Amino acid sequence: EKIAGMLADVGRIDRLLIVAIERDSNTVRNYDLAKARRAVTVKLVGYTEVVHVMLDRMNKDASVVIFGGLAGERPYPGSTTVTMVNGAVSSMIKTMAVELAPIRFNAIHPGIIGDTPAWKDKPEVLEAVRARTPGGRLATTEDVVDAVKFLFNNKGVNGVNLVIDGGWILQ
Repeated sequence: EKIAGMLADVGRIDRLLIVAIERDSNTVRNYDLAKARRAVTVKLVGYTEVVHVMLDRMNKDASVVIFGGLAGERPYPGSTTVTMVNGAVSSMIKTMAVELAPIRFNAIHPGIIGDTPAWKDKPEVLEAVRARTPGGRLATTEDVVDAVKFLFNNKGVNGVNLVIDGGWILQ
């Protein structure tokens, strides 16, 4: 409900990056409806409302990049809600690309990004993931930034879900 007011002063838009995260540990066996509702609201409803509010300010050749996450393709114990939400992001950008054409919509789905604060105190996890990554290296923040720039600027890319994980999902 607060998004429109918070974005009221934003002018014309060529590029829009929408990022939100709501980590929860939610299993089907111990499902927490309040946590699930918040995760869905923050990412899916929130993303859609940002686009809705900003739509009349977007240039016809604008590009929107929305962050999902790899749990949509690679679930883990406790990722029930996160997996559902990130899977929905994959579909959401497709409907937006069709419904709001010619504006382009793409999503980026980072895996474990080794140089982020979330992973700094987990070297054993990072090493295990790195060892299972075909290229032998973890994706970095710079890799994610480069991918976002690519999605923003390549006019031939629309409705694409881009995974940034160094190939980890393949193993």
